[in-house]
Amino acid sequence: MIIRFQKLVLKNFKSHRDLVVEFGDLTKISGDNAKGKSSIPEAISWTLYGTDVLGSKADPTPIGYEFEEVQAELLLSVDEKSILLGRGIRKGKAQFWINEVPSKATEFEQLVASLFDKDIFLSLYNPSYFPSLHWETQRKLILQYVTAPANKEVFAQLPAAQGDKLAALVKKHSLADLDKIHRDNKNKQDKAYIAAQSRTKTLLEQLNGVSDSSMDIDEATAKIAALDDQITEIERSMDAAAETNRQYTALKAQIKAMQEQISASAAKWPALRDEQIADTCWTCKQPLQDEAVQAVNDDKARRVHAYKEQHAALVAKRKEAEAQLAALEYNDVSEQHEKIRALEQDKLPLLDALKAYARRDQLEDQIEQAKAAEAETLASRNESIFILDAIKAFQAKEAELQATKVQTLFTSLSIRLLKLNKTDGEMKPDFEIEMDGKPYRKLSLSESIRAGLELRDVLSQQCGIVAPCMVDNAESITRFTQPDGQLILCRVVAGQELKVEVED
Repeated sequence: MIIRFQKLVLKNFKSHRDLVVEFGDLTKISGDNAKGKSSIPEAISWTLYGTDVLGSKADPTPIGYEFEEVQAELLLSVDEKSILLGRGIRKGKAQFWINEVPSKATEFEQLVASLFDKDIFLSLYNPSYFPSLHWETQRKLILQYVTAPANKEVFAQLPAAQGDKLAALVKKHSLADLDKIHRDNKNKQDKAYIAAQSRTKTLLEQLNGVSDSSMDIDEATAKIAALDDQITEIERSMDAAAETNRQYTALKAQIKAMQEQISASAAKWPALRDEQIADTCWTCKQPLQDEAVQAVNDDKARRVHAYKEQHAALVAKRKEAEAQLAALEYNDVSEQHEKIRALEQDKLPLLDALKAYARRDQLEDQIEQAKAAEAETLASRNESIFILDAIKAFQAKEAELQATKVQTLFTSLSIRLLKLNKTDGEMKPDFEIEMDGKPYRKLSLSESIRAGLELRDVLSQQCGIVAPCMVDNAESITRFTQPDGQLILCRVVAGQELKVEVED
């Protein structure tokens, strides 16, 4: 693409009430300070973007005289197709024209954007614009036209272990995704590894707290079994004694109950024995007949006989229970209880030894598992660290190879694409322009102009756009390489009015 300026018309633009500038291959603008030299190239960027030549907002309104409107028109050609663009301010409102037709701001801006990229155009137009951009934008503008080295080319430059590993992994994931995956895994495994170490340490401390008995476990188990057998035998004898004691106690209770019944029966006997037989009717007081008296006597005799039989049965039953009780002997099992307690006490150290053995065995198994988990976590963490380091090495080597490609574009400048981050020791993307070992920010005015011209020419060659180039303060530079495209030189000449000269 070839961009050429043909004519600029200014009306009330800063110090220019009415100014027409015709452009040639070389346009020389000279004059003393404050004569409006820099306003001419600024009017071009203002017309296109509403900014000064560095892309900052600009105020074109004049100072020192009355005005009604500000207007700038730029006639330019893009690949030999002419376009007339105009921008103005009237009563504080912006105005736009495309080929003399009033337009809306959005329509105007879309047309300009469709012609050429703003950063590219201003970088080509003003050699000081590119260095004023943020380093990330500078890096992007340069690298977008430089083909990055192929992965295979970079892998070949890495140590075999790193190159082979990444070559296998990129078949499934991109390097960017691999970086996310393993950065996330490393963070997780860092925490997991600390937790695993803590668990192993805790288990070891618990193991140290468990007594290490020298007792033979099989022998201890056999002794416990023998003691349990003795306890079981004693308990069996105690069960038999308990049954006898139960019978003994039951018979004593039965005898006591029967004795109470016999005593109650004996208490009834005197009344029955001394009962008087009445010989008169208790209602009419008439003497009873012999038959009636005999019936009363027979009734008493019957009741006496029944009482004696019942009383005798109670006595006989008691004697039977007493005979049974006499045949039994109450067993005192306190001695057996003491024997069992003694045997249980003998079991305690054996049981404690078995518990300690089981606990040690359990802890040793848990420690082995914890160590295996710790080793697995560490291996996963180290694997991610290795891959992340390989990715860093890849990025550094890729940037190095790309920097080599970029460097071949320049003659007197060197470009740095990476820098070492002091906080984490990683190589980070960067962009630094240097000339003769000095960073751009430390160059003199003439050096910075020459550096900017070389940069804009490289950018012009890479993007394939030939655009006009403006050099302000041209009096400060005695020699430089003629840039491609139209050249606009602004020089300070003491005591001279504004002068515009055109050469083709």
